[in-house]
Amino acid sequence: MRIKWFSLVRITGLVLVLTYHFFQTQFTGGFIGVDIFFTFSGFLITSLMVDEFARSDNFKLMAFYGRRFYRIVPPLFIAVLLVLPLTYLIDHDFVTDIGKQVAAALGFTTNYFEIATGGSYENKFIPHLFVHTWSLAVEMHFYILWGLIAWLVAKISRRLASGRRALNRFRWGLGLLTTAFAIESFVMMYFGAVGLKDFSPVYFSSLTHCFPFFVGGLIGVLSGIKAQGPIYRWTTAHCNPIIAGAVMLISFILLVALGDRMKFDALQTYQGGLLLATVLAGIMIYGARLLHDHTPNLKEPRWMTFLADVSYSVYLYHWPLYVIFSHMMVNWLAALLTTVLSIILSALSYYVLEPVIAGKCAHVFGHTVTWRQLQLPVITAGVLLAVNTGVVVKNAPQLSTLEQNLWVSGIYQDIDKIGTTHEAVLAAVTPKKKQATPKGDQEKAPGVSIIGDSVTLGTRSYLGDHVANSN
Repeated sequence: MRIKWFSLVRITGLVLVLTYHFFQTQFTGGFIGVDIFFTFSGFLITSLMVDEFARSDNFKLMAFYGRRFYRIVPPLFIAVLLVLPLTYLIDHDFVTDIGKQVAAALGFTTNYFEIATGGSYENKFIPHLFVHTWSLAVEMHFYILWGLIAWLVAKISRRLASGRRALNRFRWGLGLLTTAFAIESFVMMYFGAVGLKDFSPVYFSSLTHCFPFFVGGLIGVLSGIKAQGPIYRWTTAHCNPIIAGAVMLISFILLVALGDRMKFDALQTYQGGLLLATVLAGIMIYGARLLHDHTPNLKEPRWMTFLADVSYSVYLYHWPLYVIFSHMMVNWLAALLTTVLSIILSALSYYVLEPVIAGKCAHVFGHTVTWRQLQLPVITAGVLLAVNTGVVVKNAPQLSTLEQNLWVSGIYQDIDKIGTTHEAVLAAVTPKKKQATPKGDQEKAPGVSIIGDSVTLGTRSYLGDHVANSN
């Protein structure tokens, strides 16, 4: 059962993220688009859990994991394989240590990899091509944990009751747990952000940034999709299309305003800003759910459905493509090319490759495409892309040119210090004749001392050639 107008929620999250990445200095808070995705995922997954239990008096854990695997993993693998050949177009520094990035992305540990390496969207000279997959890591961790918990709650509910009573216990159990986990996660973010200058550790962490999933999960418990809860039924009875549409519109406007004003490096972002974005996303989701029931004869526009369908894959492609193109052309052209190519690749992935990989038929412009028809070209392309990935990873430098220069300059600086110390020791132990200094003359310094940070250290060779007697 597809809920109309949920597409608007997904599109809102996607547009906010794209705008933030393309125009980071102008639209500083667009990263809240990820929290919209998180909230929607928590809502949808939990609603489907309730529906499954209401339908079968059971929740099948392995089937749940299988559905999540086929939805998340194949598009990610395809995106990694298709993006890496484009790295030949830019400086070799951009694939520095790319093997670890790919391993972290495919292993769903990018969030902790970025924490360990000091990664961020905003403070890297050379941004990681797959830093954006941190959100997939958090999402996968949520699915693993929440699926297991829901399975246990389902087993307990069935043992204590049956039928409607078991469903009520299942709802209550999930509702109480989503509330507890959301509060715990937000409290950890709130206090974990205190005293930080770089907020990436609390932003990337699965523990501190999982509360949007549970807020969405709580809304899913209250509303459901097919198995509607009593609160949602009451709300539906006292609502109409105008009210539902207004709820969606107002929450959308507030989310855009929040995206315009919020800043990644502000403490209030982590002590209420992201929670406010999550709540607004939840309200928008609830409004869309109500609008669906009150517009039975109104169809969702096809373009809206299309963008919602490809939104996940567009998210996968856009960041590495933008990093590549933004270093080849002006920003607006890079943003445009990134958007167009991301949509094309995402449509190919979602409508053709993913279905046939899962053993289903793909439907392209009214034609049915099967695995047998695509087997040879898909396998051939996959092997070639996999080989290319191995080549890129094998030939990738361990350190960027800047990092190499800093290391070399640091070694030279240490040598200079040793030489200076050696001269000072010789001067101290070697007797000298005291010579009178003419009145008015001052002792001249033996050279020019240059003091600076790591950037200055990186320009050591240039300064040494152009500033006489410098050290």
